[in-house]
This record gives sequence, structure tokens and C-alpha cells, in this order.
Amino acid sequence: MYHIVVKRGGLPVPHMDSPFDRDRAASGPERGKPQRRETESRGEAKGVQVIARAAQILQALERDPGGLSLGEIAARVNLPRSTVQRIVAALARENLLISATPSARVRLGPALLRLASAARLETAEFLRPFLEALSKQVNETVDLAALANGKVVFIDQVLANHRLQAVSGIGMTFPLHCTANGKAFLAAMDPAQAQRLAEAEAASGGDRASFSWKRLAAELETVRTAGIAFDREEYTTGICAVGTAIRIPSAEMVAVTIPVPTHRFQPSEARLVAALKATAAEIHKLLRGR
Repeated sequence: MYHIVVKRGGLPVPHMDSPFDRDRAASGPERGKPQRRETESRGEAKGVQVIARAAQILQALERDPGGLSLGEIAARVNLPRSTVQRIVAALARENLLISATPSARVRLGPALLRLASAARLETAEFLRPFLEALSKQVNETVDLAALANGKVVFIDQVLANHRLQAVSGIGMTFPLHCTANGKAFLAAMDPAQAQRLAEAEAASGGDRASFSWKRLAAELETVRTAGIAFDREEYTTGICAVGTAIRIPSAEMVAVTIPVPTHRFQPSEARLVAALKATAAEIHKLLRGR
């Protein structure tokens, strides 16, 4: 999760407008300290509150990239419209928000792109420790794949210490409709898009006779519910796999898969599923900053 910090000016300090204030300041540093600390404490609390409210507004707009009106934002974050207007104006001055012309709405601004670019980690590098831990836990190969041009592309792999391994080359492409990672990707898509990609792929690969969108669509519903997809020797005879899709905050989607020779997969299926789900939950927790 990106943490947006809205830069504010210095903390407020008490004004010394009255003779009493001037006399107290002149009488020595100790007598003025309690009030200064109290004032600074109130200022810090107010500053933290404003930052939290600004974050709420940014998160509300993240869910509506087309933009929201001030009234809509106020309703989403449960704040007075006047408060929202002041914070939106401050964010707009920093280019964190911009007007969604020609409407009177506002949307996320280009300055956020620079912040995101500066904070973005290479996906494979970021996920590598999770892949290694998962592979060590289940003692099987673990793959990481991305979605590119309607194909599954392998971007990383951690090999297990087995004489018989399921190995795939980095950069190789695989189909969507008959692989665990491909089904995980399809289940995370809009159903119409998933159908279009799967049907086109089956036709181009010569699988039209055996391919059934109705059957695959029913399977994808199960994947959406369980969060786990399977390949039971559908792509390669002798190899089964379990996989899940993970959406990175940059909107990129990746899939983590455990491919296993069939003779080891069948007695270990429940253990593999549980380990994969737990790893995915850890990744999601870290990405959300919780």
C-alpha cells in the first residue's frame, strides 16, 4: 500500500499579542514551557488528523478513478463539505488531485504517478522471499507468472530439491484456459473479457473441439469462491498444479503456482492448497500495510 504524506508547514505556535504574553516570555523560558507544549501537542494532533482525512479522500478517489464531486467525497468519507473543500484545495495545489473536466469533479493527479514510480519495487524481487519460503515449506517448485498479451508469462521460479521436478523456463508463455495460473487470471477478470480471451486462445490452439466455455465458466466461479485454481494434467501429462492470482497495487496482476508431478500432487493436494492460501494472505496483508 502507498502511504501518501501530505506535506504541511511548521507547527502553530502561540502568538504573543498581549502585554501579559510578552511579560511571560520575558520572565524566563521555564514559565512558558507548559503552554507551548500543550499548544504544540494540539497542533501535532490536528496535523495528524488532517493527514488522515487527506488519505481518506485519496482512497475514496482511488475507488472512483473517473472522479467525484465534493459532495460525493464528503458523503464517502463522512466529513463536512467545507472540510473536504479545504483539503481538496490543498491537495490540488500539490498536483495530487486535479479537476476532472468538464465536470465539477476531481480525480487523482499526476503527482501520484511520480510517487508510485519512486516507491514501486520490481514485482519478482519483492515476491521472491515469499516464493522461497513457500517452496521450502512444501518442498516443491514454486512459479511466479504475469499476464501479458493474453498469455501467461513465467517471470520467476524457485526449484525444489527433488530429483523429479516440474521446471519451466523464465520468459516462456503458457495458455490461460488449461493452466492453474491461467485460470486464476481468468477468474480475476471481467467474465466477458475472460470468455473472449479463452475462446480466442482455444481456437488458435486447435482446441475448439474439446473446449467448452460453459464448463470453464463454471470452474472459474469455483475459483472465484475458493481463490484457488487447479490444473489436473490438462496442460502437461504427469503434471498437476495449484495456483492463485494476486493483484499488486500498481494494478499489475501476478499468479503464484505450485506445479507438482501427479504422483506427489494427489496425496499432498490439501497441504499444498493450505500453504498457497497462507502465502497469498501474507502477501495481501503486506501490500495493504496491515
